Amino acid sequence: MSKTFNRTTVTAALIYANGPIHIGHLAGCYIPADTYVRYLRAKGHDVAFVSGTDEHGVPITIKAKKEGVSPQEVVDKYYTIIKKSFEDFGIGFDIYSRTSKPEHHKLSQEIFTTLYDKGNFIEESSEQYFDEVANQFLADRYITGTCPVCGNENAYGDQCERCGTALSPMELKNPKSTLSGSNPVKKTTTNWSLPLDKMQPALEEYVGSHQNDWKSNVYGQCQSWLKAGLLPRAMTRDLDWGIKVPLKNAEGKVLYVWFDAPIGYITFTKELKGQDWEKYWKADDTKIVHFIGKDNIVFHCLIFPAMLMAEGSYQLADNVPAFEFMNLEGDKISTSRNWAVWLHEYLVEFPDKQDVLRYALSANGPENKDSDFTWADFQARNNNELVAIFGNFVNRAVVLTEKNYDSKVPPRGELTDFDKLMLEQLAEMPKKIGESLENFRFREALSSFIDVCRIGNKYLAETEPWKIKDNPERKASILNIGLQIAANLSILAEPFLPFTAQKLRDMLGFQTKDWAKAGNFDLLADGQNIQNLGLLFEKIEDATMQAQVQKLLDTKKMNELENKKVSPLKEEIQYEDFAKMDIRVGTITAAEKMPKSKKLLKLNINDGLENRTVLSGIAEHFEPEAIIGKQVCFLANLAPRKMMGMDSQGMILMAENQDGSLAFLEPSKAVWNGAMVN
Repeated sequence: MSKTFNRTTVTAALIYANGPIHIGHLAGCYIPADTYVRYLRAKGHDVAFVSGTDEHGVPITIKAKKEGVSPQEVVDKYYTIIKKSFEDFGIGFDIYSRTSKPEHHKLSQEIFTTLYDKGNFIEESSEQYFDEVANQFLADRYITGTCPVCGNENAYGDQCERCGTALSPMELKNPKSTLSGSNPVKKTTTNWSLPLDKMQPALEEYVGSHQNDWKSNVYGQCQSWLKAGLLPRAMTRDLDWGIKVPLKNAEGKVLYVWFDAPIGYITFTKELKGQDWEKYWKADDTKIVHFIGKDNIVFHCLIFPAMLMAEGSYQLADNVPAFEFMNLEGDKISTSRNWAVWLHEYLVEFPDKQDVLRYALSANGPENKDSDFTWADFQARNNNELVAIFGNFVNRAVVLTEKNYDSKVPPRGELTDFDKLMLEQLAEMPKKIGESLENFRFREALSSFIDVCRIGNKYLAETEPWKIKDNPERKASILNIGLQIAANLSILAEPFLPFTAQKLRDMLGFQTKDWAKAGNFDLLADGQNIQNLGLLFEKIEDATMQAQVQKLLDTKKMNELENKKVSPLKEEIQYEDFAKMDIRVGTITAAEKMPKSKKLLKLNINDGLENRTVLSGIAEHFEPEAIIGKQVCFLANLAPRKMMGMDSQGMILMAENQDGSLAFLEPSKAVWNGAMVN
């Protein structure tokens, strides 16, 4: 027997307050969560939708050190940016809060103390890496080294970002501290761990009860962890930024970020004004749904439930729809490499096009596997679907009504069999879309929505009311039906395209979001005024997309330059080896390109004794006439080398820049030809 729920608590993963929001965050958590909540609200459900910024943990301190400011300054800055971006994008949180608030610290410490007093922690001493230069223990992200799986030399102490393997710092080869660059030493420290091994039977029962309603990727990952056997996990860390461990002998220790972060969902809900917050977390008729990315499954499905089981007064999540990752133009999104489409930049560069991005990310969402965002797909979704199908249908219905009926809903006469068949088909769509949303199949739901637009377009295309001249009653009926379909679309679009839905409601003078009314085709009264507020969507031109692609290409080029490392030093030589080289200054007196060669220039160099010929591979960097008269350094006693049938009598000394460009090594002031370089 299925359980009856009277309210729903929906949480969206807490984002670290160390940078702005990108499309990967949106597609993998926030758009699906907002779509689901908007649907529930349209159904008249009691919903609490909460999220916020995670303002503790190592990513924050790393950002602070990088920017040369305090962690508090970092989280204050990015909380403001993130909150505004969500608001501008239409993510409708009831509460968007932050884990640095005193109330959150208080409840997190209370729950830790409750578990401690119940004997739910074990005190463990273990060896951890310690930076003797920085004089502190190193959290996982403060350690880099070689991944034991793929050989990546820049793997972190908790995960290799190249191969995705979860790691512990002790598994890394050649570990180094990111604080000082020194090799850390092992030092004993004490922390408090949650004995997940002892709690495994209860967790197995909890996870097993959701075999049929959790997504396969979520259930499968949980079973994988359980099959491997859970181990105690430390819930405290040796750090100076975070929530202080509320024990007398715990100076210099804070709560593990994944202990306090999910508690944030509860503390944020407490901020609801005029509401009994406890019913959203403690009542057994409340449904709790966590929207997360796949990298957070273990924390939300095993560790957080274990904490709440031990505490004893909170309900566990009923569903945890986790999404895979979204890539960008074939490459993994990376904040450190700036390989991302940032939401705050999008909102500036594409004003009033929030719904276009919502649509593109939903239609290509990473529900069951990783997906790839491309600007070409974004443009195609806008032009071929939003403009050509949805927008075209509404525009036709509104413009024809404006032209023929003075922008008033015309009366509907007797329905034809074709009308009835089409309306019967459309009447089933709200239920179909709703079932998809309730089962977290957002791509499927959006596809059904755009099918409604297609049916409306097809109806107008086949009835061709613009051609009807001798049957005014039939013409009026067709346009009445078209407008009734548009009114339905204003309801059905609300979960997916809230800005467009509101514009459409304003056009039709129809201000309801009530999902129960969708499928009804008497929503607009005869004679009701409508107004043409312009196109719902605009075509996006190729030049706009090319500019975005070029922006990414420029980013990739910049990353390549920044990542180009200085070549390691060559094998050590003795002074006598260097003394054998005769490096002199000479002047280029003539220069010309070598026939049949793209790279070689033939140079004549006055070395103070004679003019010698040197063939140099610099033709792709310098025009011959531009370097005549330039003083250069060259290796004078290099044995002649035959190149393209000609002897080259020396070697010009050049320096190569990061971008591959070359520069001459030349004296800072004019010297006589033949001057020796000592």
